[in-house]
Amino acid sequence: MTLEILTSDALGSVRHGFFTRRGGASSGIYTGLNCGFGSDDQTEAVRTNRTRAAEALEVAPDALVSVHQYHSAEVLTVSEPRSDRPKADAMVTATPGIALGILTADCQPVLFADGETGVVGAAHAGWKGAVGGVLDATVAAMEALGARRDRITAVIGPSISQANYEVGPEFLDRFLDEDPENGRYFAGGEGDRVMFDLPGYGLGRLRALGIGHAEWTRHCTYADPDRFFSYRRATHRNEADYGRLISAIRL
Repeated sequence: MTLEILTSDALGSVRHGFFTRRGGASSGIYTGLNCGFGSDDQTEAVRTNRTRAAEALEVAPDALVSVHQYHSAEVLTVSEPRSDRPKADAMVTATPGIALGILTADCQPVLFADGETGVVGAAHAGWKGAVGGVLDATVAAMEALGARRDRITAVIGPSISQANYEVGPEFLDRFLDEDPENGRYFAGGEGDRVMFDLPGYGLGRLRALGIGHAEWTRHCTYADPDRFFSYRRATHRNEADYGRLISAIRL
């Protein structure tokens, strides 16, 4: 099966892709394009999958750079290929031929570009990272490389949607304590449960930064098991582990 790569017209001619799980070498619960070395999948299968993604982006395997993600606001500036994975949750570059790869399985993969200046970024933004400022920090790091805020486009890729993201009252309180206006990202669930709109929250944070454009591809990872890995779906199915999707951008 060939790779399936979702793209956004909003990013213009900047090379990028939100890869689905289709077209990979992994099997079992990881069937497809699992690109996460942090999973318990066979290392060689993951390496093969990442090589296929790199080839699709027309870069060498070591030029598809990723990081050890830990729900932080840490941003890495990348200027050359590297095979290590330093701890961070976002990357930026102004170097042609470097692809920035983010791994997700419900959290938001966010790809950024100022195509006019020639600066791109990629961020892993789960709720912790988004609240902690990873999107804000990515935009600031792009500006440090010469990007202009009002020219930056940000696109949120496949993420868990509000219809499938049930949380408890303590989660809601955490967001209301930050800003009472955050209540608009929650809808009623059963009993004391509420449904959280993670992509909506991400879009709100991005638009508040004053960037040129922000959008979500509107693909839900939880709802489409044939195309996407999902941590929450794997948990509900009592599966031992889950695959990771890769989203990447390059100049």
